[in-house]
Amino acid sequence: MYDVLVVGGGHAGCEACLAPARMGLKTALITGNKKMIASMPCNPSVGGPAKGIVVREIDALGGQMGKNADLTQIQMKMLNVSKGPAVRALRAQSDKIDYPRFMQETLEKQENLDIIEALVFDLIVEDETVKGVVLEDGTKILAQKVILTTGTYLQSRVLIGHDIFNQGPDNERTTTGLSNCLRQLGFTVQRLKTGTPPRIKTNTIDFSKTTVQPGDELLQYFSHDEKVSSVSGVSVPCYLTYTNKEIHQIIMDNLEKSAMYGGVVEGIGPRYCPSIEDKVVRFNDKERHQIFLEPESIHLDETYVQGFSTSMPKDVQEKMVHLLPGLENCIISKYAYAIEYDAIDPTELYPTLETKLVKNLYTAGQINGTSGYEEAACQGLMAGINAGLSLQNKEPLILKRHEGYIGLLIDDLVTKGTKEPYRLLTSRSEYRLLLRHDNADLRLRKYGYYAGLIDEQRYQKLLEKEEQITKLLNLFKEMKVKVTSDLNEKLVSINSTPLKDGCSLYELSKRPEIHFNHIKEFFNIDASDEVMQQVEIQIKYEGYIQKEIRQVEKIKLVEEKLIPSSINYDNVHNIALEAREKLKRIKPLTIGQASRISGVNPADIAVLLVYIETIK
Repeated sequence: MYDVLVVGGGHAGCEACLAPARMGLKTALITGNKKMIASMPCNPSVGGPAKGIVVREIDALGGQMGKNADLTQIQMKMLNVSKGPAVRALRAQSDKIDYPRFMQETLEKQENLDIIEALVFDLIVEDETVKGVVLEDGTKILAQKVILTTGTYLQSRVLIGHDIFNQGPDNERTTTGLSNCLRQLGFTVQRLKTGTPPRIKTNTIDFSKTTVQPGDELLQYFSHDEKVSSVSGVSVPCYLTYTNKEIHQIIMDNLEKSAMYGGVVEGIGPRYCPSIEDKVVRFNDKERHQIFLEPESIHLDETYVQGFSTSMPKDVQEKMVHLLPGLENCIISKYAYAIEYDAIDPTELYPTLETKLVKNLYTAGQINGTSGYEEAACQGLMAGINAGLSLQNKEPLILKRHEGYIGLLIDDLVTKGTKEPYRLLTSRSEYRLLLRHDNADLRLRKYGYYAGLIDEQRYQKLLEKEEQITKLLNLFKEMKVKVTSDLNEKLVSINSTPLKDGCSLYELSKRPEIHFNHIKEFFNIDASDEVMQQVEIQIKYEGYIQKEIRQVEKIKLVEEKLIPSSINYDNVHNIALEAREKLKRIKPLTIGQASRISGVNPADIAVLLVYIETIK
């Protein structure tokens, strides 16, 4: 018998099995094809707006995605550098061959982890508690905890025009039995859809007709630990091109041939990552749309056409692609397709990602209605951590919305649910300035240490960094800056106003044009760039940060107020019928979670608070 059994070897599955194995628990990963572990069937990238911060959070907690992305990137770029730190995020162009290869090696070397190549057909459930799984050949594997991370392989089918193929991505077999099993157990199973664009033979593209998009010259890393250079040692550019009116006309003329608009698709697609048909129909006033040409691997002659997802037939795809500037004479190596698959209603989960209907059963990733490798990986990590903590009789790890994008994502899912593939955005957060790329370790590393995924050495390194930041902040407040001609000349050289009176270094650092490099140079400050950056942000954005902290403190008492597990909402008088039904179904753990349920109004919360006091 295993302690933890993980079903599915995608990005959620990798983190879900590594976490308990590293916690010293006997763990197994069951996957249909070992060679497809951590594969990238869609965009060969890691990170991006909000998602890049999630990767940093995964690393802060002791996960693997950030380290693997650093090792296998062929381009790294910090996004939104011209904007404030709240929206900055790293994005790596990953090598499609190297990323899964190195993740597979990590899993194979991991102690306490077995990898089993098979498809799961059924769950073993007794007394509403999962006991293990049944494989296609009838073999039973028992476990104390089971985590389902089936991705887009749950009763999936690929759609190209009106042609339907009962399979998963990359011609892999789909899982056929689990959907019915989940329905029989009482889960609400919904149908979702996503898609992928065509791939082009790189040597057939005329890049002279496109705009080059290079990566950063400054080395950037997701991981807070060892700074590992990429195995390729190269930085490969991406390229920008655009659609045009001719392409838009072809799409409109053939709209009924699309799987989506031709009535073939059953699932609901992602609003924030629409197909090119969707873009043309929904934004018909736009004359063109951006298309990025992204290299898939240094080992492949293949380019990913980002922004050109479609479910059109192959012959229509040929016409569309060959009208893109630079792709007039290109060869399509792989046609675009849509894929639809089953997912559960995530409101049927606790914030630990354990299901409410079956004890010891957890779900993570696209089975919970999310999209993206990063959203999947962070859920897998949290499910793995909480399964492990439960077996060790420790308190679960539930991140709050102000502590991490991971906490925000899970709270959104289990409280509000989703009817379309959920995508994480910075705009979803009320506390964007607290949830930055640069402070993920300061926010979350202590929780990784609690879970046993961060060792003592790395934890001590965090404590030292915190101490250095505090000391430097105090130095800035105490250090008096005197007016000198030399200093004023330096200030003028960076377009900053000369000083007329003395001030503290803290006050001088508030000037937006003064960068921490200037401070280090002008005042001979001995500190690492990492620590200096933290101090700079805390000084420059002090007012905004304190405002968000006050907001957190203001709602903290209500947010953390527990709702008794024995509560009977039928006995709570004077709340709306919709609120009563939603509260009974979702079973929120706290008043804060209850207040975010759609259909539960402030008046209902006020009545609920009074009722809880009466039953104490």
